[in-house]
Amino acid sequence: MSRANSTSPRVHLRLPGLGLRPTRRSLWVGAVLAVITALVAVVAMGLGDLALSIPEVIHALGGNDGFASTVVVQWRLPRILGAIMFGAALAASGALFQTLTRNPLGSPDIIGFSTGAYTGAIIALTVVGGSVMSMSVGALLGGLATAAIVYLLAWRGGVQGFRLIIVGIAVTAMLSSLNTFLLLRAKTEVAMSANLWGAGALDVVTFKDLGIAVVPLALLALITFFLIPPLRQLEMGDDAALAHGVRTEGTRIVVLVVGVALIAIVTAIAGPIAFIALVSPQIARRVVRSPGIPVGSSALMGSALLLIADVVGQHLMPNEVPPSASSPW
Repeated sequence: MSRANSTSPRVHLRLPGLGLRPTRRSLWVGAVLAVITALVAVVAMGLGDLALSIPEVIHALGGNDGFASTVVVQWRLPRILGAIMFGAALAASGALFQTLTRNPLGSPDIIGFSTGAYTGAIIALTVVGGSVMSMSVGALLGGLATAAIVYLLAWRGGVQGFRLIIVGIAVTAMLSSLNTFLLLRAKTEVAMSANLWGAGALDVVTFKDLGIAVVPLALLALITFFLIPPLRQLEMGDDAALAHGVRTEGTRIVVLVVGVALIAIVTAIAGPIAFIALVSPQIARRVVRSPGIPVGSSALMGSALLLIADVVGQHLMPNEVPPSASSPW
């Protein structure tokens, strides 16, 4: 047995059309991250002006404790579930793009896709109105349009990761200027609302928003799962991927669409939350000790990081970051 196989044993996981073989370490890391996220979520539901112990939180979740149940279930739980869902979506998107570009800077917030989704959402907010559906469609169209522009500008008989990043940074700068222009031309109340929302915040998340987001996010998660094998082939280079029957450019386009859609859904509801997509895949890669970026572990890491960051911003800072417009409870 080789040293690599002896130090990184793999668990065989066979599914139709897939040959995924996660390491035991990745499974342990995933389990630990899931437990940490669950524990932080329970603790977070007890923090606030109405402090509750863990047994009281569990009792309130059952709807048996009057006002405490209202505070926990109606006011705190949507924000916590939003952090978990959106953190996973952002991190998965970052893992897809960083794998595609083979560069740790290949994050959607660096190469312009998050900014493009924000541009689309601003246009929807100022032209159509502020409904979640219109902003979701606007963010998706803005992100896809930005991806198409970056892809076409970076195309030179194919797309290389470094060129995609450089072009994306330039497009990000131009879109940031466009966003500022749109906000300056908008009505004062709309501009203030868009600017506050543009900082990225979870206090505006409701169960209705989560209900709208959960189905498309679940579908995108399923598509991402089936994208993992061809992505692993692309990591070895286009020639190796073509030799194994992978349609390289077709796979890249699908990855772009899925990654942008993940970012767009989060942006439409919670605003552009930048750092999760950038850092989560790299932290997960180092913790799992994987030669490539583990998409599943990255998603779990994103959930934990965003939830922990939100709890710290709410309760451990002198003032809440970002400022909350919701109930103080």
